Amino acid sequence: MARAEVTPARRADARQNIEKILGAAVACLGRKPDASVNEIAQAAGVGRMTLYGHFATREALVEAALRRVLEDGDAVLEDLDLDGDPPAALRALIESSWLLIAQASAVLEAAQATLPPERIRELHAKPELRVHDLIRRGQAEGAFRDDLPVEWLAGVLFHLMKGAAADVVRNRLDPADAPRYLAETVLAAYAGPRAGV
Repeated sequence: MARAEVTPARRADARQNIEKILGAAVACLGRKPDASVNEIAQAAGVGRMTLYGHFATREALVEAALRRVLEDGDAVLEDLDLDGDPPAALRALIESSWLLIAQASAVLEAAQATLPPERIRELHAKPELRVHDLIRRGQAEGAFRDDLPVEWLAGVLFHLMKGAAADVVRNRLDPADAPRYLAETVLAAYAGPRAGV
């Protein structure tokens, strides 16, 4: 009987530890892509053995951290209506998810040094497709420039978000201003020569 009572408590502790480790991994890798397992364990408030009990290798931990930030970003995108006017949809996407996407980009740097490229492409496929579909629709409707490839335009969006996040960390940008600055900059870049830019 005592054994049945201990098992759920252990499972709850294990879940808590996993959440703490993943949160610390996302934060540490977001600041420093080559953060060590020791640094992540310290930030999580757990020992190395506890961390390795859940994630056998640094590679497994980096993949789990990347998956976490992508899932968080995807959850935000799923709740957004991206079917309306493409510039309005793009503005809504930026305003609601810029920080999560920027954080995913920072963790992506760690993943690129650790995981095989095909695995990274697999993990990015779903969120990337949403952004690419929005850009393609904007191009088809004449709202976005079509003289540059979709992949390039999406890359511009992601790089600007990452830069904005870095500026926020360095206190060069007020986080309250970032979504508006990003939306105005990206929409101007996407308008291109068709809109007289």
